[in-house]
Order: sequence, then C-alpha cells, then structure tokens
Amino acid sequence: MKRKLLLTGASGIIGNTIYKGLKEDGRYDLTGADIQADEDQGIVQLDIADEKRLNELTRGIDTVLHFAWMKDNDDFLGKVLDGNVSGAYKLLEAAVENGVRRVIFASSNHAMGYYKTDETPGPMDPYRPDSFYGLSKCYIELLGRLYSDQGKISSINIRIGNFPGDDRPHSERAGHIWISERDMLQLVVCCIEADDKMTYLNLYGTSANSDNYYNIDYLEELIGYKPQDDATALLEQAKAAGVKVRQDETEYQGGQKA
Repeated sequence: MKRKLLLTGASGIIGNTIYKGLKEDGRYDLTGADIQADEDQGIVQLDIADEKRLNELTRGIDTVLHFAWMKDNDDFLGKVLDGNVSGAYKLLEAAVENGVRRVIFASSNHAMGYYKTDETPGPMDPYRPDSFYGLSKCYIELLGRLYSDQGKISSINIRIGNFPGDDRPHSERAGHIWISERDMLQLVVCCIEADDKMTYLNLYGTSANSDNYYNIDYLEELIGYKPQDDATALLEQAKAAGVKVRQDETEYQGGQKA
C-alpha cells in the first residue's frame, strides 16, 4: 500500500518542485494543498489556520510535508507568530489527533544565521536566528521537539539553504548553502522513508557543495541522502563561461553584514 502524504505549500517555489517530483515518482498517494486551489495541478485549498480543514486533510495521512509559509518578516505578531507558528501548532494538533506518523517541516538556514562564516554549526547546536523569520523557524522546530519527546509524532526539520528555483546558484554566498531540485526531492524522500525509530531530527538541506557551511556527510549513513550536485563547481563553470556571479559574501552565514 502506498504511503499517503499531505504537502502544504504545494504551489510555492520549493513545494511545487516537490509536488511535481513526488507525483512523477509514483510511489506515494499525494495530496497537495495551498491557500488557493489549483485545479489544473490537482492542488486543493487549505488555509493553515482552518482547524476543521486541517483535520479533514490529515485523516488517513502517513506523513505531512509542511512547506506552507506566510511571507512577512516585519509583521512578527500578525503573520510570523500568529500565522506561521500558530498554524504549525494547529497542524501538529490535527496530525496527532489523526494518527499521522511523521511531520517533515521546511525550516531554514536562517534559524542558525548568526553563526559566522568561519564556523561549522552542527544541527543540534544552539539556535542563532538572524531575523524574525529565522526565529519563527526555531519556534516550529521546538514544537516538533516537544511533540516528539511526548511520544506523539516523529518530527524532522530540514533547514533549507538556497533554492532559487532555476536549479543553479547565483552568488558566492549561495555556493555555501545551495540545494538543487533533484537533491531537494531526494532529501525529502529520504526523510519520508527514514526509519520509524527516527523520532526527531534536525538537518541542513544543501547539495554536496565543496564550500558548504555545514557538514552533511553523515546523512548518507543516517537516512541515505547522497546529494548529486555541487554549487562550487557550477559557479566555477559559470565564471569560466563569462557569466556574472554576485559577490555577496558577508560575515554571517545568514547573509547579514557586521
């Protein structure tokens, strides 16, 4: 029997790549949802604040991929906290009520963005959010930690690096945190299929970049993730071809200037 998946944010840049990739994969019974339905793609409507709708869509689901997000870093109380963090809480509550096995959350490198570029933060090192956006990702990771420790659900948080949506890095900074489309899809599948004993996991979502800020080598043994692409090599190829590459290196990993 195919695993039943629910993907929120299925019309977004990352979410839609995953949606199409999982559909093409064919191993899963996938429901894609977003704030507005897309009949052409088979994506259904979901307001993440709608508890009744969340309860409907999580019934019979094995794994939820939570990639929905309200974009407004400035409105912390109105959208970041009330919309995104509260929405994640409501989703987790519905998932637990309906016996969902695992929730995979699209976190961000910005949860650790105030580490300096010469540091190599591990996935369980102290949080260093660089913005309200990054802070809200920390909150949601900790929500997953709580529900996992309570034995209610398995929670995996992918701290996604740079995903421009056209499958190539565009800047020097991106070369440290970039992830390709095929590596993003592979990583999500690895998280879906990870052993049930994996009750909580934070990890960095990048390709096999030679100049990576993070050590991700252990993920092959842990969950089978073997990234295929390297931003560093692609940037060198672009420069050799005369393509202009943005020089946007900063002191901090999240892109903030000192």
